[in-house]
Amino acid sequence: MELTERQKLILGRTVEEYIDSANPISSGELSKKHDFGICTAMIRIEMERLEDEGFLFHPFISAGRMPTDKGYRFFVDHLLENKKQNFKFKEEELAKEVRQVKGEVKDYFKTIQELTKIVSEFTSSLALSYLPEKELSLKEGWGEAVKEPEFSDSKSFENFIGLVESWEREVIPELNLSSQIEVFIGQENPSPKAKDFTIIASRCSFPEDKEGILVIFGPKRMTYNKNIWTLNSITKLLLED
Repeated sequence: MELTERQKLILGRTVEEYIDSANPISSGELSKKHDFGICTAMIRIEMERLEDEGFLFHPFISAGRMPTDKGYRFFVDHLLENKKQNFKFKEEELAKEVRQVKGEVKDYFKTIQELTKIVSEFTSSLALSYLPEKELSLKEGWGEAVKEPEFSDSKSFENFIGLVESWEREVIPELNLSSQIEVFIGQENPSPKAKDFTIIASRCSFPEDKEGILVIFGPKRMTYNKNIWTLNSITKLLLED
C-alpha cells in the first residue's frame, strides 16, 4: 500500500514523538500536539491502518503505538529530508572542532580518538571508529549511551554491552558498506544479535589517507536526523585539504 500524505504525516509525527518520549504514542496525544485537520477518532483509524501495514505496533492492548523496523525505515528514507535545516546552527561549531583536530593534533591515535569523541558529543550516543589497516577500534560515549531508558531492562543492557565488547569480532566483519553512509535498523543489522539496535556507519578518510569507519550505535529509538547529519558532515570535513 502506498501511504497517503496524511498517513505519512501521522507516521512521521508518531515516530518523532516516540523518539522524544520513549513512550507509546496515542491518537489523543497526537491530536493535542499536532493539527492534522481531522478529529482524534480519524487519527486513531489512520494509526490502525499504519499498524495493519506494519509501520506501527501496539506493545500492550491499552497502550499507544510505537514504530516498527519498517516504520523507522520509512521515516529515515522518506521523512527526514526537510529536517536537515534544523542543524544549520551547529555546522560552524562542528566544522571548527573537526578542523582543529586535523590541524593541531599530530599523534595519529589521538586524532582518531578526538574525532570519535566529537561524534559522541554531537549525538549524545556511543560512537565507534575502526581502522582495518591497523586493526584499531576506539569507543567513546559510554556515559551518555547507558542513560537511555531502553537499558533499564537488564537483558537489553547486557546484550548491548556484549555487542560493543565483541564489536571487532561479531559486527565489523559483517559491516559491508556499499555507500558512503548507511543505516541498519533492527533486523537489517549485519549481526542478528543487534536486532534491537540501530547502526549508522560511514566510510571515511582519516588523516594520512587511512580509510576507516565511523559508527553510531544505540537503541532503534534514536535521533536519526541529528545522527545522520553529524556523520555526513564529519565525513565531508575529513575530505577537506
